[in-house]
Amino acid sequence: MIQKRIHIFVAGRVQGVFFRQSTRVMAIKNNVNGWIRNLDDGRVEIVAEGEKQNIDNLVNWCKTGPANSRVDEFELLDENYTDEFENFEVRYLKGINYISLKESSTSQS
Repeated sequence: MIQKRIHIFVAGRVQGVFFRQSTRVMAIKNNVNGWIRNLDDGRVEIVAEGEKQNIDNLVNWCKTGPANSRVDEFELLDENYTDEFENFEVRYLKGINYISLKESSTSQS
């Protein structure tokens, strides 16, 4: 199987409409690993790795997103596959560093 890594930037109505959580669900359904986060400029950023067909499925879904979103701009970059991710996570801004949902839940214990 061909492995692929992509880096996506999505602009439009993509924050506050469950775009990140919905993308995570789609990534998990497609066995894709990586992360998604909101950017300060209103866009969403996604880095994802997996089998080419699964990545293509996620990319096609991200071009429209969940029901309440509106994708105005879609930038897709191919990158070198690294196999660095174990799952797909939503990352949240904390100061100048991003933390994962997993890290934030364990640090609050």
